Amino acid sequence: MSSRIDTNQAAQPVAAYSQAVEAGGLVFVSGQIPLDPSNGTLISDDMHAATAQCISNAQAILKAAGLDLNNVVKASVFLTTMDDYAAMDDAYREAMPQPFPAREAVAVLALPKGARVEISMIAQKV
Repeated sequence: MSSRIDTNQAAQPVAAYSQAVEAGGLVFVSGQIPLDPSNGTLISDDMHAATAQCISNAQAILKAAGLDLNNVVKASVFLTTMDDYAAMDDAYREAMPQPFPAREAVAVLALPKGARVEISMIAQKV
């Protein structure tokens, strides 16, 4: 059995998916691109700010599930160029609590709406 998690405090889905789904004590947060939920603007010129917005969106979704970033056990980062890796990692390091969750960062050809970064997370209810 799974349940959908949804909040207007994070960017709304840009396609056919839920912001997050809870199943088996885990919350699966869909990939968040750097869309400002207050106005729908894509942050694309500053990788640090873009990464922070992705994490902020995920954090709002986790809050709607009664969780926070401390519950995250796994994060996946998608970048359109590995040239952005260092700036992404700096912003990620500032936002995520330690011990850091498991993570991978991979380069992809393209992301929705022309975003340069997308981050998904898996969190555990404790």
